[in-house]
Amino acid sequence: MRDENAERVEWTVTGMDCAACTRKITAAVERMPGVGEVSVGLMAEKLSLTLHPEGASRDQIEDTVRRLGFGIAPRGQEAPRKKAFVLPDAAPAAAVAPAAAPATHGHDHGAARGQRWHRTAKGRLVVTTGVLLAAAWAFELLTTAEWGYWAFLLACVIGVAPVAKRAFAALRMGQPFTIESLMTIAAVGALFIGAAEEAALVVFLFALGEVLEGVAAGRARDGIRALADLVPKTALLEVNGKTREVPADSLGIGQVVLVRPGDRIPADGAIAEGTSGIDDSPVTGESVPVTKGPGDGVFAGSINTEAALRVRVMREPADNTIARIIRLVEEAEEARAPTERFIDRFSRWYMPAVVAVSALVVLVPPLAFGADWGSWIYRGLALLLIGCPCALVISVPASIASSLSAGAKRGLLMKGGAVIEAAAKVNQVAFDKTGTLTHGRPVVTDLVPAAGVDEAGLLAVAGGVEAGSSHPLARAILARAAEAGVAPLPAREARALVGRGVEAVVADEPAWVSSPRHAAEQGGIETDAIRRAIALESEGKTVVAVFRARRPLGLIAMRDEPRADAAEAMAQLRALDVGAVMLTGDNPRTAEAIAGALGMDHRAGMLPEGKLAAIRDMAAQGGVMMIGDGINDAPALKQASVGVAMGSGTDVALETADAAILRDRVADVPALIRLARATMGNIRQNVAIALGLKAVFLVTSVLGITGLWIAILADTGATVLVTLNALRMLGFRPEQS
Repeated sequence: MRDENAERVEWTVTGMDCAACTRKITAAVERMPGVGEVSVGLMAEKLSLTLHPEGASRDQIEDTVRRLGFGIAPRGQEAPRKKAFVLPDAAPAAAVAPAAAPATHGHDHGAARGQRWHRTAKGRLVVTTGVLLAAAWAFELLTTAEWGYWAFLLACVIGVAPVAKRAFAALRMGQPFTIESLMTIAAVGALFIGAAEEAALVVFLFALGEVLEGVAAGRARDGIRALADLVPKTALLEVNGKTREVPADSLGIGQVVLVRPGDRIPADGAIAEGTSGIDDSPVTGESVPVTKGPGDGVFAGSINTEAALRVRVMREPADNTIARIIRLVEEAEEARAPTERFIDRFSRWYMPAVVAVSALVVLVPPLAFGADWGSWIYRGLALLLIGCPCALVISVPASIASSLSAGAKRGLLMKGGAVIEAAAKVNQVAFDKTGTLTHGRPVVTDLVPAAGVDEAGLLAVAGGVEAGSSHPLARAILARAAEAGVAPLPAREARALVGRGVEAVVADEPAWVSSPRHAAEQGGIETDAIRRAIALESEGKTVVAVFRARRPLGLIAMRDEPRADAAEAMAQLRALDVGAVMLTGDNPRTAEAIAGALGMDHRAGMLPEGKLAAIRDMAAQGGVMMIGDGINDAPALKQASVGVAMGSGTDVALETADAAILRDRVADVPALIRLARATMGNIRQNVAIALGLKAVFLVTSVLGITGLWIAILADTGATVLVTLNALRMLGFRPEQS
């Protein structure tokens, strides 16, 4: 239970290039007094924790992180850069930016965004060690081997000093088994057995590997940075008919901004004046501009393509769709996949085990069999370097971070690795009908007045009953009445009859708009009309009966057309060997007509509790994904292995379910599954690369086939290969795969 006196504090941490960095910071900080609930996000470059007033101070926490070799500053403040590079301190410079604008976070190893790798602290270390190594080789060629040895020794000592400093800092914080400690032991040990040249080369390759890892980690963050850059920095605020340029992050709810053709919209809002094509592709990935006019909602970051618009701001800048997507992706790091948690636990005992095996390799052959000490010390040191788990540890989070970024660019949002892993295992998808498979905007198709009643009279009574209702069927009836110029009769005491319809007192006499079944029970539908209702329902239409007490007035049939891509989406799901079923509260004949046309199963006449029970039944047969609007289907969404909300950037779509589809496209459902499966495939490839290379070089190192520099090259190479493989997910196109 959280202490009420504790507060949540956040920092931006730069210089993290793999999951081992996050674990190092977490282990050091959570040991401090008064600190709890520590969370370190690699891609978000964020450290957050709860801090008790009587515990460690903020300055102490920042000092601890800096001693580990990372840059740190309070979230939302500029971190002071380190001064000129002075060996042996190779801690990363700390250049960060406000949390609201992740795009300006340090690029790699604490570099300011856009700063080249050789201008970072670790980059300068690579240049320095490389120059020293080259100078040592040149010195050896020009002098004797003895003098060359001392040149390599000097190059090694200068290069390993900052690494040893970080290793010692971690050791003081109770972390003896870090890559820096293994590196230091290997380099110093190599010097003691006279392998100065190899020791210097190992130090250079290690520094180079760290820079490459940092560059790769920066690339993985670029997707989120690109999202933040979509929102313009300034806006044209309109006040009393005059416009002036203001910072976009200063806009308030209710203000009106002018958006010229070609400009990006600076805030989430609604069009107050004007009609234009809006390109939402930066936000939702939908490439075709949509014509929008007064009253229509628009996203910050979307592009106005045709005519000038006046847009009323509806959300604070910090709460616009882009900002919420960024927060969602950053927070998703904390929802780690089961595979990631397993690898993290595995790596905790893996490194001590490698150290123990290395010690046995060094000691057993010389002591038990009289083997040469120098050879086996050398092999043991190589084993230490091979045993570093960096590649294995980063194999999962790098893939997941890239996948989350790739999905966010296409309007596919998943809340973390656990959701991705669950989505990859889905073998059944359940769809709500209205607003999911269909547009959610039914229109009246047929009016069937009873004998002695005309269409105007039928619409007048039905409109009176439905007046004030926001139900899609009610809106369809009222729209048809308005189109026909029929004014609804005055009504009062309207109330919903759950699962049956609506009743009200219309023109001082009770009236009902209900399902044909309920009307039949109340004597509100004729025999011929029942047959007509059945025929209309078999065409995929929803039919309601309008009647007064024992006096039928007629039928109104409506149809909510399936989305244009719904049939293609079902075909894609079948190709993925995923079953699809429609869960709807509509009548069986309408459900059968729509489901049949789409090539999917259906269950009709379902209330929310019925959908919940259906999801439970399906879950017993494997992973099930539920697609709904995130409100009426909330119980079923929560019960499913993966609940997916469809909605164009609504609060519900972003915050309720496990995942969200922003484009209102049914075809994005199979795309989401493909993305999840591709991510898990990428993770399996990464684990195979990491473990496979280590297994090969562990054997060759023990047998003496490969040496120290090959060992560190293999370790660095595995980490870089794994990261680059994960970065392939940034370019994955799930809609085309």
